[in-house]
Amino acid sequence: MIETKKLYSRAIEFDSEGWRWPHFSVGELSCDCGKHCEGEYFHDPKFLDALEKMRDQVGPIQINSAHRCKAHNRAVGGVANSMHLRAIAVDIKISPHSRVELYEAAIKSGFKGMGFGVNFMHLDIGVRRRWTYPGALGLWKRALGFSPL
Repeated sequence: MIETKKLYSRAIEFDSEGWRWPHFSVGELSCDCGKHCEGEYFHDPKFLDALEKMRDQVGPIQINSAHRCKAHNRAVGGVANSMHLRAIAVDIKISPHSRVELYEAAIKSGFKGMGFGVNFMHLDIGVRRRWTYPGALGLWKRALGFSPL
């Protein structure tokens, strides 16, 4: 039986019996640093429900980064209170999707935090906020027809 909101120091400790998110795996959602931890995984069903809902709308989603252990988050320049640490965040590759398609699906799926990158989009279920990464705002403005901020 799947537990809710629990941190596992290693993804292999997670019992996936009852897993209800067919398009995602613990392996792709756990920390992939390969240096600071052994694949730390944090399980949050509400986040996974939103991710699965988005996947149903747009098709396959490539995950660049999901949960991060603290050391990995520091190493990649993540903020101290990153939603990646709480495993309610994901960075996804834009291609082959359009920015409009991803933006609209993210809102419909319940994502509140959105970071707009050149070739990726950050999504989380924290509080509502928006930001861009260097060089990305113009791309998103042109694609959406308005500023996403």
